[in-house]
Amino acid sequence: MGIRTNILLRVYIAFGLILLFAFAVVVQLCRVQFVQGKKWKDMAASLSAQYQTVEAARGNIFSVDGSLLATSVPEYELHMDMLAGGIAEDSVFNDNIDQLAVNLSKMYNDRPAREYSRIFRDARKEGSRYQLLRRRVSYQELKKIKEFPIFKKRKTRNCLIVLQQNKRIRPFHSLAARTIGYKNENVKNAVGLEGAYSSYINGENGRRLMQRIPGGTWMPVDDDDEIAAKDGADIISTINVNFQDVAQDALMKQLIKSEADHGCVVLMEVATGEVRAIANFTRTKNGDYEERMNYAISNAIDPGSTFKLASYMTLLDQHKIDTSTIVNAEGGKYKFPKGPTITDTEHDNYEMSVKRAFEESSNVAAAKLVTRYYSGNPWEYINKLYSYHLNEKLQLQIPGEGRPVIKNPSNRSWNKNYTLPEMAYGYEMNLTPLQMLAFYNSVPNNGKLIAPIFVREIRRLGNPIEQFQARVINEQVCSDVTIGKLKGMLEGVVLNGTGKNVIKNKLYSVAGKTGTAQIADGRKGYTAHKTYQASFCGYFPADHPKYSMIVVINNPTKGNYLAALVAGPVFREVADRVYANDMEINQSPATHLVGNTSLPKVKQGNLKALKKVYTKLGVKPLYASANADANGVDTSNGIPFEEVKYKNGTVPAVTGMGLSDALYVLGNAGYKVTVRGSGVVTTQSVTGGSLIPKGSRITIELQ
Repeated sequence: MGIRTNILLRVYIAFGLILLFAFAVVVQLCRVQFVQGKKWKDMAASLSAQYQTVEAARGNIFSVDGSLLATSVPEYELHMDMLAGGIAEDSVFNDNIDQLAVNLSKMYNDRPAREYSRIFRDARKEGSRYQLLRRRVSYQELKKIKEFPIFKKRKTRNCLIVLQQNKRIRPFHSLAARTIGYKNENVKNAVGLEGAYSSYINGENGRRLMQRIPGGTWMPVDDDDEIAAKDGADIISTINVNFQDVAQDALMKQLIKSEADHGCVVLMEVATGEVRAIANFTRTKNGDYEERMNYAISNAIDPGSTFKLASYMTLLDQHKIDTSTIVNAEGGKYKFPKGPTITDTEHDNYEMSVKRAFEESSNVAAAKLVTRYYSGNPWEYINKLYSYHLNEKLQLQIPGEGRPVIKNPSNRSWNKNYTLPEMAYGYEMNLTPLQMLAFYNSVPNNGKLIAPIFVREIRRLGNPIEQFQARVINEQVCSDVTIGKLKGMLEGVVLNGTGKNVIKNKLYSVAGKTGTAQIADGRKGYTAHKTYQASFCGYFPADHPKYSMIVVINNPTKGNYLAALVAGPVFREVADRVYANDMEINQSPATHLVGNTSLPKVKQGNLKALKKVYTKLGVKPLYASANADANGVDTSNGIPFEEVKYKNGTVPAVTGMGLSDALYVLGNAGYKVTVRGSGVVTTQSVTGGSLIPKGSRITIELQ
């Protein structure tokens, strides 16, 4: 083969390879374009543009008076791209990173600047594109951080990555914390209003197309498929901030004083069932008290003597007894044949009326009466209790309600000799404080049993979308006659019985019942080491009830354990402060009767103002003035007054007026006045009704 042939062969081979390579490129181009086109387009879009979730703003929770109980504020998480374009060169990075470390150290004072610098330099060596700077950064802190030199410079600021989140805060901190509750991904069971109404509060997240631009920043892109976020609805709760603060303060003081394990207070409106305040505190290991559990709605245990209301309601409504029925309390201690030995706190209770036995909270009397009339047919007693729905949950608006237990003869734990007399005064059963309060509330509500509510309304953009009213459980738990008798018995407890020394006061009347219960120690039962629960449940003002309330304090270890002395002071303090602050509680001012056969001794002058003052003070006449017809005294509003009249151009009579009124009247009539003395006008130099020219001087003397 010649040289020329050899060269041509090589050229042809090279040219053939080039053609083959070109053909392969064309094939691959076609494959990428037509076969894998969708795949690569999607990948490119994911790198430069993608749909991102737009978090919806969670709704607020308000108190009934409009105070903000829970809201969301923006909170930020900051990261740093250690290889961002602006700091890609080592010289730029080294010139700025130490200053950043110094700024962060000064701002948060949590670690030395040297340690910050070491962390950042290690992150750069590892090629971190998402190094954490700080979590839970407030908006004000973010503004300051953006002013740091490295983030302020246009060339280097693209290394900062800001993630916005919504942080839930409670402006009043611990106020009603357990009732407001919380809801997050790490908690399985929802708590309080935040959990129960999360479907309303959370809102609906949106979707927005975002495009990545140089520097790693994402910016929104107009897109027809964009879905706007729907902000959460607002919850209008029934809680009154002032009353809640009062309840928590009173409960805390008594828990500390008694060194008790835990306690709760619930304040509710009688007619509406709206819970105005609910406080729960638990003693921690270090002796402090925190709100860790909502005992008011979850802690179902023996209620003790407060349950006597249900027993006496049953006895009265089934005409077994009357308030005047005599019962022998056996000196405060009685041993039932084959049954329990029951004792009273007071050991001098013998023969007394049913009303008096209730006022003195005699356990013996209640047990003997229930046993006497129902031992032969316990179901008659139990079925009546079931008609009060005491064995059913209240179906509250917030989760966690304890399960009530009212035994019956079909239960395995029923003892024919023990259970019935024990149930008569609140043992061998489980009820939560709120379940007990709801039952008590039926008495001042004239027999209507309603379920308490915590949410009045749900609003979106200020417009109501759902409103709530208390669910009626039983329209009439017992007859009106029985309700009337029970009201008298409950008032008697405070006037003459166990509550008279602590709860009774002169400003308003209270009705209720004390309850001191021994608490069982699990399977050990009622051991020698006695643990007590003190409670008081009632309503006020007794003559026109607006609020009902229950106070429960568990295991007071210091001082007395009796309910009147432990729970009573809390009830009294809360009731006093609520009564003083509620201007709509129908506080009827005392009426002062004025026997005005003669006019009250007052200064003449602006008597319309005087009339208004007297009306506000509640001063009313007992009789019309004897000279009413002659003097034109007007008593239509209960305040005698006489209008000062004079003819134009004549001197007004100002005798009896104060100085300011006399000057006003004479000045308006066109006269100059000289004043002598102080007090009330006794004489005037020109008598009233005289005709003298305007501008003349009149001298008045005051004493």
